[in-house]
Amino acid sequence: MSYDTTYDVIICGAGTSGVAAAISAARGGAKTLLVERTGTMGGQMSLSGPPGFAYARLFNPQGKRDIGGIVEETYQRLFQTGHALPHLRYPVREKAGYTFSYVDPEWWTMLMFEMMEEEGVQLLLDTLVVGVTKEENTVTGIVVENANGRNEIKGKIVIDCTGEGYVSAHAGCEMECVGRDEIQPHTLAFTVDGVDWEELLTYIRSHPDQFSFRQLVFPFEWANTQEDIINMYEKCHDITELGELMGFYELRDMAFKNGDWHPYSGAGFFLTPKEGGHIQAHFQHSSQWDHTLPTDAWDLTRCMIECRKQNLIAWRFFKNYVPGFRNAYITKVCTELRLREGPRIVGDYVLTREDVAECRQFEDTIGKSSFKAGAYHVSTMDTLNACVTYKTDMAYPKDGGSYDIPYRCLVPREVDNLLAAGKCISTDRPAYLRYLHQTMVTGQAAGTAAALCVKEGISPRRMEQDVSELQQSLLAQGAVLFECPVK
Repeated sequence: MSYDTTYDVIICGAGTSGVAAAISAARGGAKTLLVERTGTMGGQMSLSGPPGFAYARLFNPQGKRDIGGIVEETYQRLFQTGHALPHLRYPVREKAGYTFSYVDPEWWTMLMFEMMEEEGVQLLLDTLVVGVTKEENTVTGIVVENANGRNEIKGKIVIDCTGEGYVSAHAGCEMECVGRDEIQPHTLAFTVDGVDWEELLTYIRSHPDQFSFRQLVFPFEWANTQEDIINMYEKCHDITELGELMGFYELRDMAFKNGDWHPYSGAGFFLTPKEGGHIQAHFQHSSQWDHTLPTDAWDLTRCMIECRKQNLIAWRFFKNYVPGFRNAYITKVCTELRLREGPRIVGDYVLTREDVAECRQFEDTIGKSSFKAGAYHVSTMDTLNACVTYKTDMAYPKDGGSYDIPYRCLVPREVDNLLAAGKCISTDRPAYLRYLHQTMVTGQAAGTAAALCVKEGISPRRMEQDVSELQQSLLAQGAVLFECPVK
């Protein structure tokens, strides 16, 4: 391939939305190019994670599956080869819709390379997209810079999977983002091994009140009580039952008083599996730095510096204060920040907090989610209590159900032959879809839609008039669009 090749579909960004878009576009028969500014794929799964929410929340609080498609396909491939744990649906977590389906992030990334080759996706790595080419309001390709200098690449449909909507901004799309004073803090995650899980579980069972329960309490009639969660901690003998662990309140407060903790985040971690069922601890809440815009390189640099300082403090705390961590050691420090908030396109439809709260269904649905709206973090030791500050923005899907994501959220207003997928799709601030499974759902839909548009010779906006073929194609790929199956 060369820069003179005209592609049917160009995907910018090989994060979680980008890989899903590339696989589905290629399967739809499109000549597909996936462009990535780093040398690998995976984004929040590999470079800024794995996040604790990797393949979490695939089932809503009613116990119904609302995430399928490429998410489930890749999970099953990893599970069959011993690189994923079974769907962990322990009773307390299932009632909250907060279950985990852990995958090994390193093997996930290797699987992505395998699948790109299987589907015939052309990769262009270590390449930064610095602009787009247009004819009036129609995008005709992208401008890239890499070891070959600056070049243009033509494409019939371009998909922005950069996470922060950088390509959409280059294309002149209307964008929305809160300012420095409001934006959620970003973090730098790290992973550790060598934890004595039995020693830690012994501490947990004898100190159940020292851990968070808010993530497991939902406003439904059948919801967990605080007593249910305390009982879970008291009887836990398997760390995977907990999934994530936030709190260590007395130890944290003692350390803070001694100058051994910082005031910017709480103490806790998620889990990540390795071969043979081995479990590591993944820290993604141990550092936070606010007033950082993803569109400002100086801000991002300062955030990286400050988060690394905070992680050193946090790690010394766990080593010196927390049972089970005496002989633990760091195995990975992520190379990119976990960006919790950034620009979003203004699309032909804007998904809202009210849509989430009411579990709204849309005729042009391309996927579902049951994640709540308005779950903001703040840069304090009680970061997960941010919902108290922003409680007017918080909204849980009613009755523990799932809401639809409309196709129109992927189509930017006034700019043609461009689609967005992942974190930058069109929502209001509370309904922001930043979690990994959500980004893969929208990525799969965008790639499928782009291939169909090329095949039928229509624009993505023209497809809004009839999405039936798109929906049938997604259903054939295992996506959940209408009724959520009970599994």
